[in-house]
Amino acid sequence: MAHDGFISLISLYSYRDTMDRLLAALAAHNMTIFARIDHAANAQAAGLKLRPTEVVIFGNAKGGTPLMQDQQTVGIDLPLKVLIWEDAEGKAWLGYNDPIWIARRHGLIGKGTIAIDAMATALHAIAQDVTT
Repeated sequence: MAHDGFISLISLYSYRDTMDRLLAALAAHNMTIFARIDHAANAQAAGLKLRPTEVVIFGNAKGGTPLMQDQQTVGIDLPLKVLIWEDAEGKAWLGYNDPIWIARRHGLIGKGTIAIDAMATALHAIAQDVTT
């Protein structure tokens, strides 16, 4: 499923296993994990209920910095983020913003094509490995 630059894949694994697989895949690709935002835990702390929902913010300065050198506004979308959530049926999903969409949003198409294509290819491969 894709809409407005957001790509989502259903996982063959549980929410927890999908998250563990994502963290392992990012480590294997030498990505730095900058933050994890556990929306469900934050909701619980506020006395609200939310199915498991977590964002992992990650990246590699060698990949993202050249894009920001061209268009600093891309910094709002970098580092990259992956959302993992559990739907009402208990199925896990993985979603992310398509780097090609990010590039279009910031006017980078035609400028950083090699870096953007590499980023998109790597993120797609990671997402496939994690969910299948």
